Amino acid sequence: MEDISEDSSSGQAPPGTRAGHFPRVVVVGRPNVGKSTLFNALAGRRVSIEDPMAGVTRDRVSFLLDQEHATIELVDTGGIGLVDEALLREEVEQQIATALELADLVLFVIDAKTGVTAIDRQIADRLRRLERPILLVANKVESPKDELGAGEAHALGFGEPVRVSARERLGITDLRDDLFARLGESARAPMMPSDVVHLAIVGRMNSGKSTLVNALVGEQRVIVSEVEGTTRDAVDVPFLFRGRRFVAIDTAGIRKRKTISDSVEFYGQSRAERAIRRANVVLLLLDATRDVGRIDRQIADQVMEAGVPALLVVTKWDLAREASDTATYEAYLRNTLPGLDFAPISFIAAPHGLNLEPTLLLAAELHDQAGQRVSTGELNRLLQRAYEIRKPRPVRGRIGKVFFASQVQTHPPTIVVAVNDPALFEESWRRFLVHQLQAGLPYSEIPVRILFQGRSAPRS
Repeated sequence: MEDISEDSSSGQAPPGTRAGHFPRVVVVGRPNVGKSTLFNALAGRRVSIEDPMAGVTRDRVSFLLDQEHATIELVDTGGIGLVDEALLREEVEQQIATALELADLVLFVIDAKTGVTAIDRQIADRLRRLERPILLVANKVESPKDELGAGEAHALGFGEPVRVSARERLGITDLRDDLFARLGESARAPMMPSDVVHLAIVGRMNSGKSTLVNALVGEQRVIVSEVEGTTRDAVDVPFLFRGRRFVAIDTAGIRKRKTISDSVEFYGQSRAERAIRRANVVLLLLDATRDVGRIDRQIADQVMEAGVPALLVVTKWDLAREASDTATYEAYLRNTLPGLDFAPISFIAAPHGLNLEPTLLLAAELHDQAGQRVSTGELNRLLQRAYEIRKPRPVRGRIGKVFFASQVQTHPPTIVVAVNDPALFEESWRRFLVHQLQAGLPYSEIPVRILFQGRSAPRS
């Protein structure tokens, strides 16, 4: 497969559309009422970052809740009334406004421990004008004294509040059941392609990750800003492309660990690293206007360690292609990131739609490569040929011998090789075998995992 250059532009139209028509439940409220904690409790996993610092959640963070063949898209939002330290208040507010406009049901969360505040009343006035169904939730109800604050919420005009403690997981199951009951048949999951391709979009700060996500789905789904560290959560954005379902995972920009200043940045980094491990394909973004640096190599090492198919995506190519050409830049990348020499390269300019469709097609093909199985006969013919070309170096007078190989797993393709003693096979010979298998099997652009397993020689 050839690398994608600027000659294969697909125009400016966004390649994908939003996946499915699931009813959306949007969680709103002022800062620090426990919206993200409630979101995570309903999701049953830690999706949004939870931190006492106001303004942690900025983008719309979504998660698909499933229950008996029904699906709801749960959406977390930033705190209404936030004064953001990074001067992103307008962007956060736009994300909230968009989420509310698309909502089928709004979860209005208040803090029962502090009771109703002036900001809560302002939010209530705004929600009444929205003309959307509102479910009032009094969070942090953990003792009889918290009932007083919960009781005050009745005055907001949305009926008796649902009492929960997201932190203690009290009332969460009943609230989840209530959501599905309220949304009724609209929550019945439509038929969707079952083979979902999860794309982890990773790179250092300001490499164009959020811009790419927005270009893929055709809407301002995540905040784009020159402010470093804008993206904090790992934001999953499902979309459809040519009848196939993708999930783009936008991540925080990875930086040197010694420069991480607080817990929010730490969790953002951890989510970015976890996104690599849970992805089917990693899009490693490299800014064409900057040299490949230590952080880029660090991310490449994480991708190699995870054993996930990778696509090297050179961003901002419209700003750099006059100073270089794709062949020269490819040679530069191959020399700088030798561990990913098998990974294809795509040159894009996301704001202009340059090469987005070919990039998605290539990502899907990498996913499909990783899902292929090869016959045991073909695998062993290649194994024996590789052994004849180059045998392992002797170790204390002993030479490693190979007996047979079998594929035990896909995603990534995992090959178990039966040998006389795994200690006799050094890392350089394992890499040699991987390259031989990649060259002879339909795995030329994806990582192959080799496991040596000791056994006695077969009796004749």
